[in-house]
Amino acid sequence: MATPLLELINLHVEAEGSPILRGVDLVVHEGEVHALMGPNGAGKSTLASVIMGHPGYSVTQGQIMLRGEDIATWSPDARARAGIFLAFQYPEAISGVSVVQFLRQAIAARRGLEELSILEVRLDLMEWMERLGMDPAFAERHLNEGFSGGERKRNEVLQMALLTPELALLDETDSGLDIDALRIVARGVRTVREQHPTMGAIVVTHYVKLLEEIQPDQVHVLIDGRIERSGDASLAQDIEVAGYDHLRPTAV
Repeated sequence: MATPLLELINLHVEAEGSPILRGVDLVVHEGEVHALMGPNGAGKSTLASVIMGHPGYSVTQGQIMLRGEDIATWSPDARARAGIFLAFQYPEAISGVSVVQFLRQAIAARRGLEELSILEVRLDLMEWMERLGMDPAFAERHLNEGFSGGERKRNEVLQMALLTPELALLDETDSGLDIDALRIVARGVRTVREQHPTMGAIVVTHYVKLLEEIQPDQVHVLIDGRIERSGDASLAQDIEVAGYDHLRPTAV
């Protein structure tokens, strides 16, 4: 069997001495979309941040394997160059840096180049903005400055499209969106997957509506730092009806 794109093996993580993840095992193969659900404080966003290499968390036990290589000690930059992309729950604004300038630098770093032709970036950018139904003027705006919640999230999808990651981590990309904006973002994610079919993804979400649009291969329920249940997309529907309490390990 092919080496997994991502494999988490007995992953234990703490922050400032407090344990958050308590032995997470997860396998993602090329082209698969895995949804991560769970109550507030379960460790979902922590897991995405740890895979990306956030310095505020310490791996105390276990492994983070990217195509068979343990990357647990790699810097966030090294992980990004290796093809891991994190779409933030609350993308920050960067004044004075346009969307196209930011993408030019990010794509060059991803490809291991010192510089990239602005024309090459602009051509790719215009092509993807058309696919995602975005106004071309968006490229000249300062990154996330004055953007609505939906615009910020669509900009994250645009970055994902142009950076062609091996693994995309979508941390509550649906947070704060109305149903129309959510559908636009979900459609963008589907479009990127169609163009990059080997890309794997982990989608952190509370909302079944997003999963109905994205259609994950597997759904995992994280409770108190452990994956307590895994299943197909129907598991998300069960949670919508019954909540999480019956999945807790203390439930009878």
